[in-house]
Amino acid sequence: QVQPVESGGGSVQAGGSQWLSCVVSRSPFCKYRMSWYRQAPGKEREFVSGIDPDGTTTYADSVKGRFTISQDNPKNTVYLQMHSLKPDDTAMYYCKRQFLDGHILCPDRRDLWGQGTQVTVSS
Repeated sequence: QVQPVESGGGSVQAGGSQWLSCVVSRSPFCKYRMSWYRQAPGKEREFVSGIDPDGTTTYADSVKGRFTISQDNPKNTVYLQMHSLKPDDTAMYYCKRQFLDGHILCPDRRDLWGQGTQVTVSS
């Protein structure tokens, strides 16, 4: 597949945990930043967390200390571990592949979004 495919969403009670996965096509000749965004009803899409090719991670202040992003390069998969979930974390979560740089042989320089996976946290 070309478009990122997210999975792992669902319903969870406040204080619980959830794992999200994103499988995405990546060429070894290209460098991509992988990120998670979320969008709650009536709100704009917001950045949650990102991971660079060298493993550098960034987090929104609202999720620092609760969420962890990681990647398994051989499996072309990016994960988002979410702990201590709050009702405010309820949103559609999207995976984004962002092109950073590439060798001349890099075949795909597009930024791509997945279709999203819903996370609902009940109080």
